[in-house]
Amino acid sequence: MSDLASAITRLEASLSTPIGSSFLIDEAPDVVADLLASLRSPNTRRAYQKDINDFFKVVTNRDPTRDLVLEFLHLEQTQAVRLVLGYKAKLIENKLKAATINRRLAAIKSLTAIGRKIGVCNYTLEDIKGEKTKPYRDTTGVNKDAFTKVLAIADNARNAKSKRSRLKGIRDYALLRLLWGNALRRGELHLANISDFDVAAKTLAIIGKGEDGEKQIIGLPTQNAIAISEWLTVRGETNLDYPLFIAVDNANYGNRLSGNGIYTIVDRLCIKAGIPKKMSPHRIRHSAITAALDATDGNIRKVQKLSRHKNINTVMTYDDNRSKHQEEISQLLDDLI
Repeated sequence: MSDLASAITRLEASLSTPIGSSFLIDEAPDVVADLLASLRSPNTRRAYQKDINDFFKVVTNRDPTRDLVLEFLHLEQTQAVRLVLGYKAKLIENKLKAATINRRLAAIKSLTAIGRKIGVCNYTLEDIKGEKTKPYRDTTGVNKDAFTKVLAIADNARNAKSKRSRLKGIRDYALLRLLWGNALRRGELHLANISDFDVAAKTLAIIGKGEDGEKQIIGLPTQNAIAISEWLTVRGETNLDYPLFIAVDNANYGNRLSGNGIYTIVDRLCIKAGIPKKMSPHRIRHSAITAALDATDGNIRKVQKLSRHKNINTVMTYDDNRSKHQEEISQLLDDLI
């Protein structure tokens, strides 16, 4: 029997082992729960939970139980590596994107890392390399004229006869302004509270990507600050601890607007504006960054302040996609003959 088959067999065998013969439920650590509790981002927690579930479903055809996870963490180094390499091979065979494969591997590696910290795992998976990725293949989004049409739809809704439609239009208008004017991520909008907005200073405190809960103060364009102020005025909420953006439908009124809710708003308005490209909050972020590079004649340093990318090479990718240098040089060469 191969090491991979042996590892899978051992994992499956744990399911038929009577509770108490290996671990007592009240003594055995719940390593998955420990891992998820260590993650600050709700989106990351959901993704890692999904990825870990997928790993155990693929290699054992079972959902991960506490004992099953511990059996995996108690494997020998060679068995564990072969098991995970076999899982990776299946992901590649199923033609998953490189980024998806790398995220799933990262979840498993994080699980073993937590296991080592609490003393239930003696091996590492760090020698298993991820797939090479090419980030931001399409960073163009839409141009400013197309986005202006989207913004106009929300702007018109601010004057709707229905109070609910008017409230929704004012909210959506402010949300779109922030996505474009500050190139915000939807998670940054989702987590923002009323107290994070300073109308006098025209600033918004956001929890950026990978900031470990630390808030970053960003300056707002005048129209953005006005749009938020109008939204808060018509909403009439005075509790500063409440979410900045909320759902306004009858079933969910007052609940924090979710990331999926923000996505749905953008998708709906862009379709209504006749934009053929599938749009999302991150596509608007792409659009804003590209437009900023156009407006500053490719001033990467300045635009990095807007995008808040830690690695300036990421901004350069936007600039390369925008500039079409290859096409320009090819034309120069063609003109020489």
